[in-house]
Amino acid sequence: MSSSSDLSKVPAPAAPLAALPRPNWRAVDKAWAAFALVLAAVAVLDRGQVLPSLAFTGRAFLGTLPYLVLAVAAAAYAKASGADNLIARAFSGHVAGMVLLAALVGGLSPFCSCGVIPLIAALLSMGVPLPAVMAFWLSSPVMDPSMFLLTTGTLGLPFAVAKTVAAVGLGLFGGYALLAVQGLPVFADPLRPGVGNGGCGGSKVRVARPVVWAAWREAERRQTFAKETLASALFLGKWIALAFLLESLMLAYVPADLVARLAGGEGLGAVTAAALVGVPAYLNGYAALPLAAGLVDQGMSMGVAMAFLVAGGVSSLPAAIAVFALVRLPVFAAYLAFALVGSVIAGMLAGMVL
Repeated sequence: MSSSSDLSKVPAPAAPLAALPRPNWRAVDKAWAAFALVLAAVAVLDRGQVLPSLAFTGRAFLGTLPYLVLAVAAAAYAKASGADNLIARAFSGHVAGMVLLAALVGGLSPFCSCGVIPLIAALLSMGVPLPAVMAFWLSSPVMDPSMFLLTTGTLGLPFAVAKTVAAVGLGLFGGYALLAVQGLPVFADPLRPGVGNGGCGGSKVRVARPVVWAAWREAERRQTFAKETLASALFLGKWIALAFLLESLMLAYVPADLVARLAGGEGLGAVTAAALVGVPAYLNGYAALPLAAGLVDQGMSMGVAMAFLVAGGVSSLPAAIAVFALVRLPVFAAYLAFALVGSVIAGMLAGMVL
């Protein structure tokens, strides 16, 4: 017969499987997880590409960093000082007029398709109406002063002027089209939950509060500035880093002459194909210009070149990924649709006049 001391040595039964702690996969950051998985896949399949991709990502990120810092700091200061409500009110009232102004300003602003993302996040979080933001969003990456000069040097002054008109026209098209349907529930809350002010930034102007321009003099407002700066920088930074990593892989593995093969010919079919290729284009505007000029020299029509450059400028792969992380799916789908349809219209019109 066993003693009580012998019984005490018997190990306790294992805890049931259901009682064991389960990993909380929802807590895993999707952007950094995707970044790590993509990098791990590259390391397994083509180890020699890891360092070049990381170097490209770093260089591209540093190139975007001034825009990121400026937009994040401006948005954080506006919220800390209370000026965000004033900015939002400046865009309230006559939304149709704001769409026109936003498209015109966007056509002259020096933002690329990725550099404009932090500013878009700031405008939406301030409560600026979505149609006006969309107009600026679509027109800004297509043309800027330095791009105008480079376009003139590679494709000629008439093409540069036409591309500027296309930039403003694309903004007007997207802004007014969205204005016509902005009453739909799917566009009521443009930002994703947790972005900006929780997802409702673009639907209404927030309650007024006193503006303190010297926000750094109050501890609470300094804390607000620091908190908003850190949150916005981390959110936008991780998605932009992932986008540039994917862009590096497209540069490495997608043949450079693929555009010529897919977008050759003339007419609506060729223009549409060029816009479809341009939407996920892996080239930025400055790198795409010499390619487009070379294809035009080989017989590509000006209209096809215009569709490719406009679509690629608005919604390149890095920009599309950053937009997807920023706004809800209906707004993202509208953004892509406006970019595609507007680019086809711009290409067809350019083919008629150039």
